[in-house]
Amino acid sequence: MKTALISLAVLGACAALAACTPPVADTGAADYAQFCASCHGAAGKGDGPAAAGMRPPATDLTLLAQGNDGRFPRLRVMNRIDGYTMGMSDSPMPQFGQELRDGPTVLFDAGDGALTPTPARLVALTEHLERLQQ
Repeated sequence: MKTALISLAVLGACAALAACTPPVADTGAADYAQFCASCHGAAGKGDGPAAAGMRPPATDLTLLAQGNDGRFPRLRVMNRIDGYTMGMSDSPMPQFGQELRDGPTVLFDAGDGALTPTPARLVALTEHLERLQQ
């Protein structure tokens, strides 16, 4: 009973905190155009002007969910954009975490059940990529 009450209090505090988070402009499409489109293309197909001759080739971002049993891999995508997983592949993709940290943070659940303070621009870019899925 005591554990249930504590859990309810924590959930209530998280909900109240989330409600107090100011709305943030959706910068996802603009950040995608600035940081991603030159390699991944305007539509995310991996056919941007800088992709010619790239080895390995630029990823087709519209197929991320398809390659993950139909579920968009939010946390993996966010880690890759931020630079957290750099060095774990032979991809020439640069890190964008520092650029996307400008501005406010929002509480975001990347699919692991934990509300985590996350740069709003990183969330917006991830949500933009999720909307590109086929």
